[in-house]
Amino acid sequence: MKKVGIVLINYQAYAQEFLIPCCDALRAQKYDGEVKIYLVDNASSEESKKYLQESYPEAQVLAREDGNYCAASNLGFQKAIEDGCEYLVALNMDTEVQAGWLSELIQALEKNPSAGLAQSLIYLAPKNEAEKNNPLINTAGNIINFLFFGFTSFYGRTLAESKINLDSCPEIAYASGCSFAIRQEVFLATGPYNEDLYMYHDDLELSLKARLAGWKIILAPRSQVFHKYQFVRNTRNLYYMERSRQIMYRAFYSRRARIFLALPYFLMEIGLSAFSIFGGWFGAKMKLYPEIWSGRFQKIVKKERRELLRVTKFSGKKVAASFSGRVQFAEIDNFVLKYLANPALNWYWQIIKHFI
Repeated sequence: MKKVGIVLINYQAYAQEFLIPCCDALRAQKYDGEVKIYLVDNASSEESKKYLQESYPEAQVLAREDGNYCAASNLGFQKAIEDGCEYLVALNMDTEVQAGWLSELIQALEKNPSAGLAQSLIYLAPKNEAEKNNPLINTAGNIINFLFFGFTSFYGRTLAESKINLDSCPEIAYASGCSFAIRQEVFLATGPYNEDLYMYHDDLELSLKARLAGWKIILAPRSQVFHKYQFVRNTRNLYYMERSRQIMYRAFYSRRARIFLALPYFLMEIGLSAFSIFGGWFGAKMKLYPEIWSGRFQKIVKKERRELLRVTKFSGKKVAASFSGRVQFAEIDNFVLKYLANPALNWYWQIIKHFI
């Protein structure tokens, strides 16, 4: 088997909560090839660096200071490439990988030469005995909405309810950054991560570039992970999530396309602004609007658009045709969204996607 580099990223005291069970599960993996572990200490301090080195002495610790998640990912992947790793694996630290996780993930790419990335089947960490015996899915591949929201698929369902065939490797829209493998040559051709995104949509952007370059993104359902998922809805996280979405939306679509999409875009902005009031992040949402129209933001968008065009060998229109017309937030399922907004958005997208 080929040499693999696994990159985990720490942020401040994150490792003290999650690293030990994560590295214990990694140590138990059986893989017929060389494996190197890289711990990127993002927003590093002497204390955090020492803790990583003492807790996981087999790993190489790479220190950074500014907390930029995309830059941290680039550092880890670049070091793995320098060390001759032919497959690069991104893994969240708040996970516990299951037996065969790594070998199944790499075998999925070995058996599917047209695939550039493969994502593990990611379960929610069980909260009780029932969930231990029949775990709930966190994501079996992520979904891109045409307004560039990203969603998990089959969230909260069991394997039986999802009807996923463990012996197949279905194509997915994009691979979750929680656990995926990418070929070195694909990352070199389509990477690196866009560090202007800072955090969020980094996995979507990388997968999108790979698809535009003609590679498939697949699910490796026998590569399984338990994810201690806990999205912290603070204003900082929500600000960066929205900021990254706005960058990708403007970079992917031409001006002509955005004219066709103006109606659903502005209606969604009104809805999000209203929702932000009740969610307590209205200030963060309003802070974003003057930034969107700044010269610096426009330069970031133009740079990302050039990058998308650089890698494009496959029809962007065909990629867009696979986007979802629905907004599928796992934690939001209210009457307005379910019965009014989503049917209207989906109807509009099914018509307009043929003209952009």
